[in-house]
Amino acid sequence: MSTLPPIRIALVDDHSLVRDGIRALLAMKPTFEVVGEAEDADQALLMCEQSRPDLLLVDVGLKGMNGLELTQLLRDRYPGIKVLILSMYDNHEYVATSIRAGASGYVLKNAPSREIVAAIEAIAMGGTFYSQEVAMKLVTRQEDSELTPREVQVLIRLAQDLNNKTIARELDISVRTVETHRLSIRRKLKVDKPAGLHKYALERGLLRR
Repeated sequence: MSTLPPIRIALVDDHSLVRDGIRALLAMKPTFEVVGEAEDADQALLMCEQSRPDLLLVDVGLKGMNGLELTQLLRDRYPGIKVLILSMYDNHEYVATSIRAGASGYVLKNAPSREIVAAIEAIAMGGTFYSQEVAMKLVTRQEDSELTPREVQVLIRLAQDLNNKTIARELDISVRTVETHRLSIRRKLKVDKPAGLHKYALERGLLRR
């Protein structure tokens, strides 16, 4: 049995039904603990001061100050608290702005529950996580257009120095499939070194600096 403390999570969304659903999902994981909820930025800031969660799930479309503005404020005031954007929108500008604001990931609300769980776990470990559709929005340059959505997901994890076994587990695919994607990515991008993949992902906003 793990002796690690649970990941302390807070929810920021102005729809109580959404918060109820996410809270019920997270309650199924003994390694997660929901320590607070807020429906706007003011409540979220007060909650962070009082509860100091490890990670906030933040909706973009908050009333008053939006979730992206809140993320920037949180990074300035509480740099130790990580932020995962959970949104209905896969708009490229929203995603790019979230990265500039300091969010560690961006997942769509219609994503499978296992993807939300994987995002929280990855971010809590110091990584980043983006839904497949979101990752594709980030890859906009012409030379990237040959990459498949799955290859983009693998690329992000390669750039984080994850090994094939870990990538396979996170994406629920075989190690052999990861190896195939890895070879394809290097061939298409003409980048062979891990440092080169990391630099490539940083330049395209797939990783937070």
